[in-house]
Amino acid sequence: MDNPGKLSVKSKIWIEDESGKVVFGAGRLRILSAVEEHGSILAAAKALGMSYRAVWGKIKATEERLGRELLIKKTGGAKGGGSELTPLGRALAERFRKLQKMSETAADELFQDLFVKGLDA
Repeated sequence: MDNPGKLSVKSKIWIEDESGKVVFGAGRLRILSAVEEHGSILAAAKALGMSYRAVWGKIKATEERLGRELLIKKTGGAKGGGSELTPLGRALAERFRKLQKMSETAADELFQDLFVKGLDA
């Protein structure tokens, strides 16, 4: 098959617990990345166009499902509060990015073999 119209394969991955509840995925990766970039949950929520409550709820749900904290939270005061990723939070984000990239590469290779090259055989 000549691959008319330049077809491509798309896939989404996420991590679930044994009951099927999302533990981590692209949305939670965006949240952690925004917290890391902006230094607080509130600033991350604003940057993502989400409510503070929604962002906090997703972080809290992931922490509960993992049984470990993803953020170091600093309460407000004269200098203000903020949040930063724990070593686990950084590692989880980094490894999920790697998993996404590897999954995309594998899916692209399989698509080429099965649909682009494979249909000509």
